[in-house]
Formats: sequence, C-alpha cells, structure tokens
Amino acid sequence: MLLLAAAICGGTGSAATPTAQSRLDTFDYILGTQTIGASYQFTAQTRLVETAQAILDMGSNVIKFRMGKEDGVKNANTPGRDPAIRSLTELARDEPSHRRVLDMPLAYYVIWTYPFAGGNWHKGFAPADQAKEYQELYEFACHLLKTYNRSGKTFLLGHWEGDWTLRGTGNTTDEDRVTPAAIQGMIDWLNVRQKAIDDANRDTKHARVGVYQYTEVNLVRLAMQGRKTVCNDVLPKTAVDFVSYSSYDTQKDPEQLRAALDYIAAKLPPKAGLAGRRVFIGEYGYPADRFPPEEQDEMSRRTIRAALAWGCPLILYWEMYNNEIDKQGKQRGFWLIDDKGIKQPIYHTHERYYRWAKQYVAEYAKKAGRQPSVEEFRLAAVAYLDRLAENSRK
Repeated sequence: MLLLAAAICGGTGSAATPTAQSRLDTFDYILGTQTIGASYQFTAQTRLVETAQAILDMGSNVIKFRMGKEDGVKNANTPGRDPAIRSLTELARDEPSHRRVLDMPLAYYVIWTYPFAGGNWHKGFAPADQAKEYQELYEFACHLLKTYNRSGKTFLLGHWEGDWTLRGTGNTTDEDRVTPAAIQGMIDWLNVRQKAIDDANRDTKHARVGVYQYTEVNLVRLAMQGRKTVCNDVLPKTAVDFVSYSSYDTQKDPEQLRAALDYIAAKLPPKAGLAGRRVFIGEYGYPADRFPPEEQDEMSRRTIRAALAWGCPLILYWEMYNNEIDKQGKQRGFWLIDDKGIKQPIYHTHERYYRWAKQYVAEYAKKAGRQPSVEEFRLAAVAYLDRLAENSRK
C-alpha cells in the first residue's frame, strides 16, 4: 500500500500494532516547518534534537532537515562529521541525534538526502557514480522501510533548491552555464534516485510506512518565461513522486503563487498510485530584518492561505530557528523562535492552527465515524484562516 496516497491526501488512523509508534497521529495537517543550519540554541542537546523537540512542542507532526556526510554530529559541543559514519544508513542508525529524531512521534519527514558516495552530475552522471548513488539510497530506503515498518511514518527524500543546483546559486541570467550535459546529468540523477526508492519499496516487505522522492524547484517565474530551468528541462523527463517548491519568487502574491503551482503541476508527469496534488511548498518565509513581527505573521498567513486553497499537501515555513547571518553578523530572522528564545507571532499562528486542526479532526471523526477527507479538511482550514484574518482586522 502506498501510505502517502492515503496519509498525505486526507489522513489515516493509527497503526494497529500496540507500540508507542502505533499511537502516532498521522493526519496530514499540512502546515509545518524545518530545521537546517540553525545558528543558535538554548539547551545542551544537539541543535537537531533541540529544534525537533521545539517542533513537536509547537504541536506539529512534520519536520524537514538534512542528511549527508556533513551531518554526523556527535554532541552539541562537537559539531561536524563523525568519521565512523560512512553512509546514510549508518547516519540514521548509529548517530544518536538523527536516530532520536527519526524515532520521535513525528509522522512526516522531509529530508534533504545526499548519499556519502554520491558523485557530481553537472558534466554528465557517470555510470560508476550512478551505481554508487543507487546503492546507498536503495539501502537507506530499505532501512527506513524495515526500521519504521507499521509506524505510520512517511519519508520524502529530496534535495535543496534544484534550480540553483542546476544553474549555479544566484545565476538567473547566464543561460550558457546551463549546459545540455548538466540538464541530462540532473535528469539521470533524479531517475537513478527514483529507481533506488521504487526498488526498495518493491523488495522490502512493509506496511503503514512510506518512502518517496521529491525534487525541488525554485525559479518558477523564470520557467514561465520559457527559460532553462528544472521545471522546463528536467522535471518532464523524470519519474519523481513529488515536487517541492521553494517559493520565494512568488510567495508575496497569491495569484502569482497559484499560477506557479499550476505551472509546476502541469510539468509533473503522472505517477501510478499517487492521486491528488503532488506539489508542495518546501520553503516560504519573511525575514525579520525586512518584516516586523506582525507583518511577518500577516504575510505568512497570506501565503499559507493561497497554498492551502490551491491544495498543497504540505506548506513548510523557513524555519524554526534562523539560519542566516548577514555581513554585519546579525540574525536575518527567518524564525519562529528568535535568538533570544522569544516565540514570534507566526509561531503562535502555527500553534493555534494545530490546536484548531486537531480539534476539528477529532470532532469530525466523532460525528461522521471517519476522519475528514483531504478536501473537507482543506476547505475547513481555509475557512479557519479567513476567520483569523477577519478577527485580526477588528
């Protein structure tokens, strides 16, 4: 069974096995956040564990973080790679912080996934590198399926902003840098990764756990101008399960955001067994160095509503703790909790949303004898945000 088709598109009940994981709340409440490169902390825990716990405490059941060779952190005071960890599977199994987070009562894991043995594909993805990428990702997917069998967890394995990866970070003008070899290399890279995940699902006996691939796009306005982009030149030639949209180029304008989501969806090939919307918001956010707290909250709620109304299965705010420091050494303020430990208005918006959403699902299930469908929940969530906006104007 494809868990994600049921869980992320409308919710499922708890697993049948009498374990702590079987009591996991697997309903997709859609809103979430992430923790990548946090620039501060407040406890003796590693930053990954501390921020994951903060996400749980806020009421969320979704997390996004990074896994790769730079992420083998031993403890809070020893950052950097543990040389004894040499693969994604070892990182998940043997590194205490990652194992602890993967074992937490979270239902949805969106992970930037970079095999330790992975090669560069910009000049073409060499067969030897393809084989290494395939094997490590296959083993990692099998590990997740076996370890979290019947847990109710869903894992989406992907990568950071694909257009910057393809074009070079910040390059929106030099089309010559987007070579045919790079385009084909990225196509091959994504298809090798997809085959590894598909084969792991085929070969591993499992139930009530899902492992899927996503690719991330971030220059959709450029794509809509007919320029060389992941959307135009890579995505249509892949078999990926989902697409993440890092939406900074359209997030401020609901009409532009909806048009961008429509454009991505039109480029995404259909996938057997996956129904409904398959494009989600992997990043949006408004830094405090440009938006005061109340405006940060208001702009975020506007983006959330537009993405909810369109039907995104996940909408992920960047991020729990800020990760960006400006040239003067100041926090840029991509945060839900600031560097003084103060919960921002947008944090409280998420916290209240989760309380409302869980109560809505529970009351619906009590009356109807089933959980709401994705469409029923989506419409209720949009109405909730509209009431919130109306009350804030009074």
